[in-house]
Parts: sequence; C-alpha cells; structure tokens
Amino acid sequence: MTPELMIKACSFYTGHLVKTHFCTWRDIARTDENVVLAEKMNRAVTCYNFRLQKSVFHHWHSYMEDQKEKLKNMLLRIQQIIYCHKLTIILTKWRNTARHKSKKKEDELILKHELQLKKWKNRLILKRAAAEESNFPEQSSSEVSLVDETLKCDISLLPERAILQIFFYLSLKDVIICGQVSHAWMLMTQLNSLWNAIDFSTVKNVIPDKYIVSTLQRWRLNVLRLNFRGCLLRPKTFRSVSHCRNLQELNVSDCPTFTDESMRHISEGCPGVLYLNLSNTTITNRTMRLLPRHFHNLQNLSLAYCRRFTDKGLQYLNLGNGCHKLIYLDLSGCTQKCLLPPAMILRPPQPCGTISVQGFRYIANSCTGVMHLTINDMPTLTDNCVKALVEKCSRITSLVFTGAPHITDCTFKALSTCKLRKIRFEGNKRVTDASFKSVDKNYPNLSHIYMADCKGITDSSLRSLSPLKQLTVLNLANCVRIGDMGLKQFLDGPASIKIRELNLSNCVQLSDASVMKLSERCPNLNYLSLRNCEHLTAQGIGYIVNIFSLVSIDLSGTDISNEGLNVLSRHKKLKELSVSECYRITDDGIQAFCKSSVILEHLDVSYCSQLSDMIIKALAIYCINLTSLSIAGCPKITDSAMEMLSAKCHYLHILDISGCVLLTDQILEDLQIGCKQLRILKMQYCTNISKKAAQRMSSKVQQQEYNSNDPPRWFGYDREGNRVTELDNITSSKGASELTVEKSTYSSEDQAA
Repeated sequence: MTPELMIKACSFYTGHLVKTHFCTWRDIARTDENVVLAEKMNRAVTCYNFRLQKSVFHHWHSYMEDQKEKLKNMLLRIQQIIYCHKLTIILTKWRNTARHKSKKKEDELILKHELQLKKWKNRLILKRAAAEESNFPEQSSSEVSLVDETLKCDISLLPERAILQIFFYLSLKDVIICGQVSHAWMLMTQLNSLWNAIDFSTVKNVIPDKYIVSTLQRWRLNVLRLNFRGCLLRPKTFRSVSHCRNLQELNVSDCPTFTDESMRHISEGCPGVLYLNLSNTTITNRTMRLLPRHFHNLQNLSLAYCRRFTDKGLQYLNLGNGCHKLIYLDLSGCTQKCLLPPAMILRPPQPCGTISVQGFRYIANSCTGVMHLTINDMPTLTDNCVKALVEKCSRITSLVFTGAPHITDCTFKALSTCKLRKIRFEGNKRVTDASFKSVDKNYPNLSHIYMADCKGITDSSLRSLSPLKQLTVLNLANCVRIGDMGLKQFLDGPASIKIRELNLSNCVQLSDASVMKLSERCPNLNYLSLRNCEHLTAQGIGYIVNIFSLVSIDLSGTDISNEGLNVLSRHKKLKELSVSECYRITDDGIQAFCKSSVILEHLDVSYCSQLSDMIIKALAIYCINLTSLSIAGCPKITDSAMEMLSAKCHYLHILDISGCVLLTDQILEDLQIGCKQLRILKMQYCTNISKKAAQRMSSKVQQQEYNSNDPPRWFGYDREGNRVTELDNITSSKGASELTVEKSTYSSEDQAA
C-alpha cells in the first residue's frame, strides 16, 4: 500500500466520519429548533389567549358594573317612587284631615256666630222689654236673677291691688259713675292711688266746675298728673290747681280761658312740675317770666301755637336758675298775631311775625340741655335760626321741622355738631341729596328718619343712608324720584338689618324687584307701606309673604286682586291690613283673607264700593279681636251687617263708616251695647243717621265726626247708593283731599307719641 493510497483512505475515512457526525448533529440540531419553536408558539398562543381573555373579561366587568349601577339606580328610583307614593298618601290623608278639621272648625265658628247673634238679639229684646217695664215698681224675675248674679260677682271682695288694676282702665267719667252704684263701690273709687292721675278732658263740659274744685281740694296731696285739655273752665277753677303741692304733670292745652293770672297761681303752689303743656293758650310774656323763677325742675315744655309772647318772653327764660333742665321743647306754630289796618281786613290772614334769630339765641342761652326740639308750622324758620340755636344746644338728639319750607342743606351742616338720633322734615323742596353725603360720619347713631314729601331726594340719598347701622325707621312717603336702583343700594348696606318701619307711599317708580329685595334683606321689618305703588303685581305680593316678621302692610291704591289676597293670607302674623281704593278685590278675597288671619286687629277697605255685608260677616266670624275698622265709602253696608259687628267685635276702638248711606240710627244703639270700648267714631256723609242720634252717641265716645250731607261726587255714588256716571273731573280733587288728610293724621300721631 502506497502512501498515496493510505492518504486517500485516511481522507475518505475522515470525510465519511465527518459527514456521518455532521448529519447526526444536523439532525439533532434540527430537532431542538422545532421543539423551541413549538414551545415559543405554545407560549405565544397562551399569551394571546390570556390577553384575549383579559380583554373580554375587562369588557364583561365594565358591562357588569354598568348593569349593577343601573340596577342600583333602578332600585333607588323604585324606592323613591314608593316613598313618594307613601308620602303622597300621607299628605293626601293629612290634607283631607286638615280640610275636614278646618271645615269643622269653620262650621263651629259659624254655628257659634249664629248662636251668639241669636243670643244678642234675645238680649236686645229683653232689654227693650225691661225698658218698657221700668215704669212699674215691681221687679221682673229676670231682674231679680240679674241682681243675684251681680251679688255673686262682688268685686269689693277682691284685694286692693286688683281693684286698682280694674279701675285704672276706666276714664274719670266711668269712675264717677261707678262711685254712684253703691256704698261699697264708692269706697273702692276713693282709693288714694286711683287719684294720682286725673283726666278731666274726658268729662269736659259734663261735670260742673264746682265738682272739679272739690275734687282737687280733696285729693290735693295725691294728685301727680292733671289733664285739662280742651276744658272750658272758669279762671277760679284753674286756681284750685295750686292746692296740688305734689303735682308733676299739667296739661292745659286748648283751654281758651287759661290766662297769665291762672299760671301765676299754679306756679306759686306747684313748684315741682316736670311736664307742662301750654299749647294753644293765650299766655303772654308774663307767663314766660314765671317759668324759670318757679319751675326749677321743668323738663318738658310745650308752647305750641301760643302766639302772644315775643322774643322778650324768650329772653325771660334765662332769669333766675333758668330752664337749664329742660329736655323737651315744642315751639310749633309760634307766629305772633297783630292787628291789621281796615284796608287789609279783606286780605287773606297772614302771620305778622315769628321768633327771630335773636329769639333762638335766647333759647340757646337758657335751654342748653334741650334734647328734643319740635318746631312745626313755622314758615319763616330759616337756616340762621337753626344755626343760632345749635351754637349752645349741642345735646339735641331729636329734631322735628315740618312746615318749614325755607330750611336748606345748610341746616344739616350746622346740625353736624349734635348727636342726632331722630330727624323729621316734611314738605321741604330745598333739602337735596347733598344733606346726606356724609350722614354716616356726621350722624352715625341716626335711628329715625322722616323725609316725607321731600322732592329733592333721589336714589343718591338712599345710597348715602345705607351705612347707618342703627337705622330702624325710614319714612320716604311722596319722594317720587326714588326708584328700584336706589332702594337696592340702600338694602345692600348694613342699614337693612335693623330696619323695622319703612314707608314708601307714593313712590311710584318702585316695582316687584324692590319687594323681592326687601324680602331678602330685611329680617326685622314690621311695618311696610307701599300705598299707590302702581307697578306692584301679584308676584311682588308673593314676595311680601316671605317677610316673616311683618305685622302691618299698606297696599292701598295698588293693583291687588283676590288672588293677591289669597297669597297674602298665607302670612299668619299680619295684624294690620290696608287695601283702600283697591277696586279689583271682592267679598270673596276679603273672606279668604279673614279665614286665615284670626289675629287681625286693623282693616281698612275704605272706598272699595264693590264690597258688601259679606265682609262684615267674615270679620264677625273670624276676626273678633278687631280694634280698628274703616269701611268709609262702602255704600252697600247695611244695618244687619253692623249688628253682627256689634255682637261679636267687642274690642273695637276706632270705626269709620263715612259714606255708608244705608246705615240708620239703629247701628248707634247696637254699637253702644256691643262695642263699649269704642273711642273714635267717624260718620261723615251718613244721610240716614239723624243728628239727634249722633248727639246721643257723642257722649259715649271720645272723638266723633258727623254730618248728614250728601256724599261728594268723587265717592262715585249718590245719597241713595246709586253709582254716579260722571267721574271725569273729580279724581284730582279726591287725591288732593286724601293727601291733606294723610298729612294731618301723621301730625296728630306724632303729637300723641
């Protein structure tokens, strides 16, 4: 064997061996790749399946969550429906029960009303029968039983304190009558404490001067307060006042026979007088000389309408100890009288003089402690007079200037040195917004502001008043330039929180937006007047119901209807309602309001000629606590309605039936029996009420107005109650007369306060 063959054999063997092993390795390697690839494929499939399942599960989970939420909402909705259904059933039952009880209560009230009315009529019959039998000496059985009942209720057995409390509610005339009942009653009327205050004004021109003199001499040590207002007495009677050494208060206003000589006797005998009212008397400078010499502790002095003293009399106030303790001073209407030459007699009367600037300086020097100053009806009052007064009277807190048209913004600037709390200006056209620009800095404690009929006041003044935190009373009646924007700016300030009284009468630019703001910002508002606010609608009246503290509302001259009264009846705290001249209301509206307002005390439906006896019946059934009622200008009211009123409303104090042409003398008899607390009665234009009956009634009341003339044409009907068609040229006269009456009413109320 050759080496070449050996090499070939070795090469072949090696090649074959390599080929064999490579194929084997290749086969093994191929097998591993398939396994790995298969494993990878398996893992990929598994991962894909997992992701697919996860995605499906996620969608399923979201779907299930949505289904659960829908199911939950469905169950909640079903529960709400069930709850609402139950609540509806409960409320329906409650409403039916409430309606049933209300109907039952209404039926009971009507039944009670009918029984009381029947009892009232029987009482009248018995009284008339007793009056017919009074001519016979024998007593009837009813009279005997009445005497027995009286003996069982003998008030003389009560404690002295209780007896005094009972007799304090009676006038002097009633006390005198009670003293004539029996000996026991006479002893009760002679209790010392009962005669601390004697009011002779209630019995003026009834009891003789001799009785007054004897009364004052008997109780001279007990009398502390005397009232002779309007009494026409002899000068000797006034001198007997000097016996009352402990007298503290004396009122001789409107006494034409009171003279300087009478004042001299009183000043010598009663040095401790604190309150002295000399209004509308004939005193002169002689009396002014006596005041500082004898009344060293005088605190309250009224010289209103005393027109016979001069500036020299005011100078006398600084004599002696002066009137430095004086707190209240009234100089209203102090214009001097003078004699006119014959050529001027036919001219209109005019005041010849008034208190000059020097006179006010005398007042400032002698009355430095004055806090309350009233100067009304003084057309010659100027800014210089006020400046002279406040130079030394820096303690003034209350100021009243009505009927002073020449006062301007300079007066407000001069008053900045005083700590004013109450201020009143009426009928002034020269006071403008400039007076209130710095009101929060100059008068931060102002609580009462009366600026009625001041045409120069606009929305800017209201914006200036808004920072006053102590403001409680605001009167802007007849300020016609005030609108919704100004009132909104005022109510947005802190002044709206404490405001209790707000008078916006004749502010014709106000609308429902103002009332809505009032309901939001005035939680303590008690009295609100929106008289003649023509833009007020039913929506605005709905806002009034949300003023929960409101007790008095005046909506006279507005467009209120029965719907508005029904809405207003939801306010359960209203005690006073005025809807005079509201021609859209009817008997149904008043009846619906009365049913829900059992605490109603004052109602004014005057000049609503469409109303009839039904409103009086509603008042007699539901509002038995009524104290004031005005049905003037309601020609459909008859005697039967007033009989119901007399039988039920025993607390009536003020009644105005002017223009009720169908009423007769019978109502006066009913009022005397049923309304024993009646104090003021107005019977103007009552054509069927006789003068004789009115004279008899005048002795039962304190104030009475009566005439039997035909109603004025602006009433809208004649003396028979028939409607008058010609009303074209009479509206203006009506508005002017009402404005005059409103102003005089305000003045009288302020004087009474």
